[in-house]
Amino acid sequence: MSENCHCPEARVLQLEDYIHNELCAEDAADIRAHIASCPECRNEHKVGLVLTQVIARSCAESAPDELRAQILANLRNIQSGHAGGSSVEASDVEAGGRSFA
Repeated sequence: MSENCHCPEARVLQLEDYIHNELCAEDAADIRAHIASCPECRNEHKVGLVLTQVIARSCAESAPDELRAQILANLRNIQSGHAGGSSVEASDVEAGGRSFA
């Protein structure tokens, strides 16, 4: 729950746990009823749902295959050039002609 919600019932009712489906049916029903009657908590609930969805979606994304292949190839080249145990400098890593130093 964000710092913007000042409703004492929301803190007692564990709105964050409700958003993540971590409550028993009885507690979840209490929060549903409270959200229906409290505009501040209803807004907090919407914000929490959106944040949860955005985070879940971003965790499911992966780099394009071409980029992944390029990075792996660059890492292999770096590893083979530094087999003597010396450290890899950030300037050694390049992708698409751009240095990540």
